[in-house]
Amino acid sequence: MNEKRKKLRLPQGRVGRTVFSLVVTALVGFVYFYVSLPAINLKDGSFYVFLIFICAVYIGCAALTTAHARSQQVRTPQQKMRDGVGFVRRNCLPVGILLLAVLAVALVGKIISMPIFRAGAYRELLDVQDGDFAQDVAQISFSEIPTLDRTSANYLGDRQMGTLSDMVSQFEYSNDSTQINYQGRPVRVAPIGYADLFKWFTNRGEGLPAYVVVDMVSQQAQVVRLPAGEGMKYSFSEPLNRNVMRQLRFQYPTMMFSTPEFEIDEDGHPWWIAPRLVKTIGLFGGRDIRGAVLLDAVTGESQYYEQVPAWVDTLYTPQLIMEQYDYHGTLVHGFINSVLGQRDVTMTTDGYNYIAMNDDVYVYTGVTSANADQSNLGFLLCNMRTKETHYYVAPGATEAAARLSAEGVVQDLGYRSTFPLLLNISGEPTYFIPLMDATNLVKSYAMVNVAQYQLVATGSTVSGCERSYVNLLSERGVLQGTGVPDVQDESTGTVEEIRTAVLNGASWYYIRLEGEDVFYAISAEQDQNVIVLDEGDKVTIQHAVPEEGEDPAILEAYSLTRK
Repeated sequence: MNEKRKKLRLPQGRVGRTVFSLVVTALVGFVYFYVSLPAINLKDGSFYVFLIFICAVYIGCAALTTAHARSQQVRTPQQKMRDGVGFVRRNCLPVGILLLAVLAVALVGKIISMPIFRAGAYRELLDVQDGDFAQDVAQISFSEIPTLDRTSANYLGDRQMGTLSDMVSQFEYSNDSTQINYQGRPVRVAPIGYADLFKWFTNRGEGLPAYVVVDMVSQQAQVVRLPAGEGMKYSFSEPLNRNVMRQLRFQYPTMMFSTPEFEIDEDGHPWWIAPRLVKTIGLFGGRDIRGAVLLDAVTGESQYYEQVPAWVDTLYTPQLIMEQYDYHGTLVHGFINSVLGQRDVTMTTDGYNYIAMNDDVYVYTGVTSANADQSNLGFLLCNMRTKETHYYVAPGATEAAARLSAEGVVQDLGYRSTFPLLLNISGEPTYFIPLMDATNLVKSYAMVNVAQYQLVATGSTVSGCERSYVNLLSERGVLQGTGVPDVQDESTGTVEEIRTAVLNGASWYYIRLEGEDVFYAISAEQDQNVIVLDEGDKVTIQHAVPEEGEDPAILEAYSLTRK
């Protein structure tokens, strides 16, 4: 027993024990800080957890060293009691007071930040303007309509990694994609990651050599390789100092961050966008974003911007926008009314999606009543870079009801719906819903009228779906006319060439007239006359008008008449 006691050499003197406790507390605190990365900021709840933790470590360590020192001496129970009281007074009282002060500040800060006391401030977190749907949400070109959701885009990105034999054993798709506008196209971008810890150790010198881009319209995925020597050194798959959050914390120790998003600029250079999180109400309430730090994924250099560059698309998260609107909608007549009377109380629906407009990304979500029934009162569109938010009155079905309606049309095929996009189709608010098979591939599309969700049209292509939907609205008297777009053109001539293709299960015919270079594309689903068409026939084709400055090789046709 004496030999064992000699091996345990803890400090015996008071000063030695204090220094030992401080050193142990500092070491344990550093490890905790390195792993959890709290902001050194009184408005960060994790900072209080960090302070409480290191106070507890010091008290525990001091108690252990004092108890060990006293165990080497023979003492009566009364002497041990006096020693314990003296230990608390001399060694732990200052730290104990600090611990109680931290707990008190955290408790008081939590109370004064509650919506029950600051309902007006919470309601004003989001400035919501009324908008005109037909005017603000112009008919989006088919080249701007995303046809994938996050899950299916990640599936395509992961599958693309399998085509790269030199990368697949070392790296993997990160599943951490961000929707952005890149060179005028809605895409999802995601970095690749190290396959495991050993692969990180062997490849960290060069960094991650590529990222994945998934076109949300064409459904094409590609792995973009970075130039040699310019691999991404900073990512979430880095376990040590080059981890994104660790790099940000060491460069900005007092700044709170929302989760950084991966983006690329218009030149294809990779960045991490770290929105600066602020608390604007009391000590812990009123979460909002104030600028962002842009971290170069290759070099690790960073800069804080109060106003971020225009190419940045994802400063605000959909969850934050929905949280702020829920405060705006539920606290319209104060906190008590939000709980009891609930007069005029509104809230967001369960889900969201993205719309690309004016080279920005907007988040869309529906707005329903406090009863959360099967009808929407309207919807929100919020710019994810500027937080400019508009509310549009559009009574009708919720997104969930529209999805069920769309799935009911294709129930024999077993397709499942993605979360809808809200589009302006001939002035009508319309849910656009891609339909996927069991392998997460989009096989069909549906359009559901918001006001009358029993009006559903489907098609194997976006244009075919729109054509069927507009015709349906015309037949039901919702629209006047034939459903053919107002802006169109007409060409008459002799058929010189006919080509055919099967796209997503639909038969398409590409017709070129004598003396012309353009092909007019029309599906048999749109006009069955095309099936019996022969070269040499004279026809009149109603077709889309190319945009100014555009010289397309293919134009969409709406109808065909044989002469």
